[in-house]
Amino acid sequence: MVFSSHIFLFYFLPLSLLLYYASPRVMKHLTLTLVSYVFYGWWNPWFIFLMLASTAIDYYCGMMVSATGASLSRRKTGLMLSVVSNLAILVFFKYTTFFAYNANLLSQAAGMGPLHLPAYFYQIILPVGISFYTFQSMSYCIDLYRGHAVPARSFIDFACYVSMYPQLVAGPIVRYGSVADQLRERSHSLEGFVAGFTRFNYGFAKKILLANPMGSIADACFNAGTGTLTAPMAWLGVTAYAFQIYYDFSAYSDMAIGLGRLFGFRFPENFNSPYKSKSITEFWRRWHISLSTFLRDYLYIPLGGNRLGPARTYANLLLVMLIGGFWHGAQWTFIVWGAIHGVMLAFERLMGKDSWYAHLPNPIRVAITFVVVLVTWVFFRSENFDVAQRYLAAMSGMGGTAPTAHLLTASLLRPANWFWLTASAVFAWGLPTSAVFLEKLTPAKILVGFLLLALSVALLYTQGFNPFLYFQF
Repeated sequence: MVFSSHIFLFYFLPLSLLLYYASPRVMKHLTLTLVSYVFYGWWNPWFIFLMLASTAIDYYCGMMVSATGASLSRRKTGLMLSVVSNLAILVFFKYTTFFAYNANLLSQAAGMGPLHLPAYFYQIILPVGISFYTFQSMSYCIDLYRGHAVPARSFIDFACYVSMYPQLVAGPIVRYGSVADQLRERSHSLEGFVAGFTRFNYGFAKKILLANPMGSIADACFNAGTGTLTAPMAWLGVTAYAFQIYYDFSAYSDMAIGLGRLFGFRFPENFNSPYKSKSITEFWRRWHISLSTFLRDYLYIPLGGNRLGPARTYANLLLVMLIGGFWHGAQWTFIVWGAIHGVMLAFERLMGKDSWYAHLPNPIRVAITFVVVLVTWVFFRSENFDVAQRYLAAMSGMGGTAPTAHLLTASLLRPANWFWLTASAVFAWGLPTSAVFLEKLTPAKILVGFLLLALSVALLYTQGFNPFLYFQF
């Protein structure tokens, strides 16, 4: 079940809100937990038990870490059990097939023949949202150990935090410390409900009206046959993908933040006009903010950050981004995507804040940064290196020789596509983010939100293309 579906919008959401607000105060967390488990189990009910196991492990590890009078060794044991168990779950379900496949290739390349591994190593199904909820659950014990959070009052409170369906399967990554006080006490008001629903409406419209049309253009380009893609169309396609992934993921974050407000929670912002960035360093302050801050606080700083000299700083940046790329998916293309970003972060730090680049006009710096991001998106979008190589070659002018090239060009240059591309560019560079725009609600903004929702629902029934990209990560 996804937010941009009629089942969610007309059945699940109203029913979950009705059950939540009809529940007495002491039962609200249990109600929200149960409906969240229904939401998560909609695709595969068996994965409910996996999330429940992860939740139980971290709750009891948290008790070990935060117990009054607990020795340092006991606290460290609880922390290590939490980290190891969560990483083990993540590695098994997300990376076993990757490691098995590459170990098999390495064995054959070394002349030792294929490895005879169990067949299920290549058939493991990836649970939706596992990359997000394992990070969240693990951060609970880490924050308790560091003294950045207080223990959950009960298992139900903690289960509610881990399973909360608005942000369960695609973020933003909500750390326990940021919602601990809200789990203990929060207010429900008509003003907050309207603000949340309006934020949801704008996010829903962003998904249907911008992300989906951009995805259709991107898919046509990335799925084009050899020699079919001309250089202008290749750049058009990767630009469309850049808009698709931004509007798709930021739309989900908008809807998640809005849904959180409906239940009285305030989730952290996850995007801040990333394509306005003048450097890759700034890009990562604006893109997927909850992940970049998570990697900074739980990986980069513990590794030494920038406190151990320039060489170690550059190595830490590269390692963190490699891990960030691998976190997105068990493919070498994601690792290359992360590596490029890591190298760029290190290079920008090496240049310093007073380099020649810093003195270029801002529009030029924004354009250069966007081009670098586009090149990295090719690896992120491509199924393998062959596709990425073919696409980069087309972008370089070494494609478009097939007789069918003009047919793809004609199909992509339709007026409707130009309209959606222009609208996407305007919203990316010319307008503020949803959080800024909706910071102060007015009747007009609320009305526009309702009209956008109505238009989006009407178009939803005409679109055959409606994925949520980050569900696969």
